[in-house]
Parts: sequence; structure tokens; C-alpha cells
Amino acid sequence: MKEYDENEIKKDLKIDAHALGIPEGAAETFINRTLKDAKKHLKNKSIITEKDLERAICKELKKYHADLAYVYQNRDTII
Repeated sequence: MKEYDENEIKKDLKIDAHALGIPEGAAETFINRTLKDAKKHLKNKSIITEKDLERAICKELKKYHADLAYVYQNRDTII
């Protein structure tokens, strides 16, 4: 089982945001708010799977930038 690493997720999201041309400041705000809200959503769960984490992040990220949420959700399938 992989350990949840918030810094790794932030780094991946920043790379995706840069690729989409999102300004750095806006991307930082989107990412921080998304991770904060996803933590709130998952705090009551005793066991968090990788899919739970991805689902929560995508749900929250869609509120701020739908394209970034799409890229994050499909990051392993996009060629």
C-alpha cells in the first residue's frame, strides 16, 4: 500500500496546471483549497484507499478548474 504524500500530489498538480497554462498563483490557490477540502471530506474515514483520495481530490478540484480535474483524473490514461 502506498503512503499518502501531500507534497507529491501538490507537485503533480502543479505540473499539470503548468501544462494547461494556468498561472502559478492561481494554481497554488486551487491546489491548496482542493487538498484542504479533500482532507475534510476524508477525515471521518478510518481507511482511505487511493481511489477514495483521487475521487475526493477530483470532486473538489472541479469546483476550481474543470480541465485540471480532468487531467488529474485521467493522468494515467492520457497519451
